[in-house]
Amino acid sequence: MDVRVLKDANADTDARLVRRLAGDIDGTFEDLVRAHQDGLYSGIRRLVGDPELAADLSQDTFIRAYKALCSYPPNRVRQLKLRDWLWTIALNVVRSNARQQGRRPRQSQLLVEKIVDANSQPETRALNSEDEQWWRDELSRLPAHQRTAVVLRYVGELSYSEIAAATKRPVGSVKSDVHRGLAVLANRLKGKIQS
Repeated sequence: MDVRVLKDANADTDARLVRRLAGDIDGTFEDLVRAHQDGLYSGIRRLVGDPELAADLSQDTFIRAYKALCSYPPNRVRQLKLRDWLWTIALNVVRSNARQQGRRPRQSQLLVEKIVDANSQPETRALNSEDEQWWRDELSRLPAHQRTAVVLRYVGELSYSEIAAATKRPVGSVKSDVHRGLAVLANRLKGKIQS
């Protein structure tokens, strides 16, 4: 399926959910969770590395979202950009957890084919599938804003404007973060292949 068609379908689903939430939060919230739980869990897991912690943080994200929705007037609910709003909550939950634990979020493996698709030789694919720990280490070495932008772009599959809204950074900065993060990872991969 074409990525644009999928994004349009997701936007339509979100628009319907927002309209329904404005009239019936309790009756609609389960549908919101079903529509977004897999994407949020996947992105959070790559930010924290631990599947159990990611499940807990995903659940906390939805609990906070529910509480916020219950406090909003219907007009405000109708104006939400649902995916951006949920990712903003998720990133705040992840950061809060990291502060509470006194540690930085760790990275799990991204879908490497999406990150460094220019290196599609069989040797590179074999290296990518065999060396998950290397990727985790390299991702964790990226500055936090680049790591977050890369994960949201290639795991969460958010647009640049959605990432900008979720991280509260300008779109140009987000594009730069993704570009620079990918360039660093690509250069490190080339160095690894050549050694």
